[in-house]
Amino acid sequence: MRVVITGASGNLGTSLLHALAGEPQVESVVGIARRKPDLAFPRTEWVQADIETDDLEPHFRGADAVVHLAWKIQPSRDLAALRRTNVHGSERVFRAAAAARVPQLIHGSSVGTYSRGPKDRAVDEDWPRDGISTSFYGRHKAEVERLADTFEREHPSVRVVRVRPGLVFKRDAAQGIRRLFLGPFLPGRLARPGLIPLVPDVPGLRFQAVHSLDVGEAYRLALLSDARGAFNIAAEPVLDGPTLAAALGARTVPVPRGLLRGAAGLTWRLHLQPTPAGWVDLALGVPIMDVSRARTLLGWAPAHSSVEAFLDLMAGIREGRGFPTPPLAESTSGPARTRELATGVGERDQHNRGGT
Repeated sequence: MRVVITGASGNLGTSLLHALAGEPQVESVVGIARRKPDLAFPRTEWVQADIETDDLEPHFRGADAVVHLAWKIQPSRDLAALRRTNVHGSERVFRAAAAARVPQLIHGSSVGTYSRGPKDRAVDEDWPRDGISTSFYGRHKAEVERLADTFEREHPSVRVVRVRPGLVFKRDAAQGIRRLFLGPFLPGRLARPGLIPLVPDVPGLRFQAVHSLDVGEAYRLALLSDARGAFNIAAEPVLDGPTLAAALGARTVPVPRGLLRGAAGLTWRLHLQPTPAGWVDLALGVPIMDVSRARTLLGWAPAHSSVEAFLDLMAGIREGRGFPTPPLAESTSGPARTRELATGVGERDQHNRGGT
């Protein structure tokens, strides 16, 4: 099997490469990245290409599967730039896969594709997929799933799979995640159980997480399966204020939803952190996912709990941990995070297109 991966240098892409490294059914991998990493994976060839502008069809020819993971989260202050990559770029990937007659297309979707849903019960993959309207991430994920719907109708012989994970954490992605979501002013040394005394307990703030390596394994299983359709991917337990407080040895403090959203919006407008308030709306709005389909049809089971994945990320933030690819490297922050400050904290793209 020959597999092509867009966004192969990011959080999920590197975890998928890790999962495929020992897979005997995969003979070769083409890792497509906007900036070519100086990093070797078994049987992997790196190709430098931009899904927005470059001709992708030649890279897809002869592939048995294309896994589409390329996605932008920053610059959060330039929605047109984000849409060019996330929506237009995804459409170009789908068209190139069709032109190259690739028999399998696996799309990196997300819990963010779902419409507002319940927090007290789990929903399956048939839940409505309109995203959260105030979140560009949710809007873009939902729009690309509609493009995948069209692709599937127009190319019924192609096996189309959508993988929809919750929040995806791992230690080696800590620098990239901190840069994309937290910004340069968070002291990494505070990311330690015992040093965080209080955790906000916000009504309705319940969400799911999963370790990146477990998501990589889900993609590997999807590649080797003949199953079609969507798969929710998340680990137990569901995370909320009390669960995180217990993991950190902290106490909870009640925080109104409006106060959390207002603080996120204000600090974003002041360029203190790169995450707009729409991300709070997304966390408060998306439903809890039922992962039974992935367990049954793919045989997937996470090796890490959601708490273990969260603590692994915290350890990576504390250690300043990165990985030697452009989206994840420690060097992208620069001394004293000067490069992050120079980008305007969410103002410009910085090594950001490596999967979600």
